[in-house]
Amino acid sequence: MTITNSVFFAKSGMSNSQEEVQEACIANISTLERQKRLRYGIRQFVITLIILGLLVALDVNHFWRLPLLFMFWAAAVGYFQACDKT
Repeated sequence: MTITNSVFFAKSGMSNSQEEVQEACIANISTLERQKRLRYGIRQFVITLIILGLLVALDVNHFWRLPLLFMFWAAAVGYFQACDKT
């Protein structure tokens, strides 16, 4: 039994054919899903800002602010997915 791995590559030459000129970006998600992701991103950002404000106002140790990075990251992912239509 022989296993062969085949890899196919696109054309490596730079050509200006009609196919390449007429390609368009098609949204990967619906408008409703984009709105949901945008709302999630904004809501997550506001919640994270409130928590950050409380931690700063209460003069909590700086290391307790570090987990907020993940919350800001989740907010940014939701926002950019909505903007990039992915």
